[in-house]
Amino acid sequence: MASPAPQTDFLEPPTGARKIRSIGPGLLAAATGVGAGDLVATMVAGASFGTVLLWAAVVGTLVKLALGEAVGRWHLGSGATMLDGWRRLGYWATGFFGVYIVVWGFVYGATAMSAVGLPLNALFGGLPVGGWAASAGVVGLVLVWVQRYHAFEKFMTVLVLIKFATVVFVAILVGPDVPALLNGLVPRLPEGSTVYVLGLIGGVGGTITMAAYGYWLFAKGWKGPKWLSMMRLDNATGYIMTGIFVVSMLVVGSTILLGENLTESDSGLLTLADRLGALYGEPVRILFLVGFLSVTFTSLLGVWNGVSLLFTDWVRAIRLPHGKKAAIGPDEVNAVVPGEEATAERGDGPGRPGAYEAARAERSLPFRGYLLWLTFPPMALLLIGRPFALTLVYGVLGSFFMPFLAVTLLLLLNTTMVAREARSRWLSNAILGISSLLFAVLLVTDVYGRLT
Repeated sequence: MASPAPQTDFLEPPTGARKIRSIGPGLLAAATGVGAGDLVATMVAGASFGTVLLWAAVVGTLVKLALGEAVGRWHLGSGATMLDGWRRLGYWATGFFGVYIVVWGFVYGATAMSAVGLPLNALFGGLPVGGWAASAGVVGLVLVWVQRYHAFEKFMTVLVLIKFATVVFVAILVGPDVPALLNGLVPRLPEGSTVYVLGLIGGVGGTITMAAYGYWLFAKGWKGPKWLSMMRLDNATGYIMTGIFVVSMLVVGSTILLGENLTESDSGLLTLADRLGALYGEPVRILFLVGFLSVTFTSLLGVWNGVSLLFTDWVRAIRLPHGKKAAIGPDEVNAVVPGEEATAERGDGPGRPGAYEAARAERSLPFRGYLLWLTFPPMALLLIGRPFALTLVYGVLGSFFMPFLAVTLLLLLNTTMVAREARSRWLSNAILGISSLLFAVLLVTDVYGRLT
């Protein structure tokens, strides 16, 4: 697919109705972060406690909205990437992220492909789940390899709308108990619900892909504090849609499966699809499976693109000065967006020391190398399963990432590296501080559960 010409008109923020038409990166970030595992966690919470935990889903949405806004504010306010911020904090930050992104990509590649394989197998049969999973990985590789950001955003937006419409339609179809929903907004902790509450608040939509949001802003041509208002609208739209989506799944789980002892694996969604088919007919079962497929495929494509951009920038950043020697701030040229001229003084492009060049990132060797890493080595795990030691390392490193992101944003957004109008104030600091504590609790809970 040919790459669209850089949209230089985006160098000035849109006004009026054009703001709505410009929304995009926030949809990608929010949709990518919600995969099959999040659907299952929400469904199981609904089946176990009804809509009593609705408040936790709402709080979780607000926490992710605040973190997404902070990621976007760092990129626009500093003119630098997330990796630039981490290298200013020191090699400990970039070193941790480098290890994490390699291990995460290997394990998550298999997880993402398997999640897409399940609805494909249920819809079409023919191949086993593993065969559909491997095919989905290759299709994702090809689509991300040949597309450029603006075409990718449009394609993803269509899938996001499909998954949103199907799940919300099913939630309306099953007939939510409105008084019970309103009652679920009152914070309560039924016996045995703590793990589910922590999962709804900290887990749903919270992954490494949150850090990719700023790279999609740069790819779209948004750079500088003048874009803060547009970014906030974009980010809020994505996470409000995610919140409605999560609440819809909670409603479906609580209405259709309340009291059932469900498996906490992706196959639990097939159980739900079969139950919907039995109650409302085969067309509703197929509709839900199409929504399930849209959820898993948007998550796969978003990871294949967004996390590959993160790895591309890591390859650049790890070879640049760290700590106080790192020259980062609104007066420095740390990133070049489409529509800006990339001169020799600004940098040599992605994968080499210099400024991050958004227009060249998707064609770079590190980007395509990580795409291959996400796709082909994980296919071995589709055949042999995930070894326990690898799963343990993956889980522990993953538990550290969200508190790592929240704490580093709290540190970075209170420095002079960020333009004054983009720096954190008391509300943002309070939310990031509370989020850091919340994710620290989740970290301890998850690591303890894995080691005992």
